[in-house]
Amino acid sequence: QVQLVESGGGLVQPGGSLRLSCAASGIVFRMYTMGWYRQAPGKQRELVATISRDATTNTADSVKGRFTISRDNAKNTVYLQMNSLKPEDTAAYYCNARHFSLDYWGQGTQVTVSS
Repeated sequence: QVQLVESGGGLVQPGGSLRLSCAASGIVFRMYTMGWYRQAPGKQRELVATISRDATTNTADSVKGRFTISRDNAKNTVYLQMNSLKPEDTAAYYCNARHFSLDYWGQGTQVTVSS
């Protein structure tokens, strides 16, 4: 059974930082492209960042320079370091694992940026 379990969300003030984690099980983690997506109320889910199995990263322009995705294959975990958070970063953040036609999602973790 595939499980992606996100953690690390919460309430943070503008300019603050959070680190999201996604622990994967039930997959050969090192073979998957891992990603973070987010969805704000009333908006479509959007890409935040992905990291391929060779550690090539792709980051959305809206978070480039502030967010960093990384992975630890020994721990089957992908991270999203979020710095200089803005109110517009408020959303539910979802972990994704993809390998060809195989596509899995976590349940999401809420990030709220507010003073």
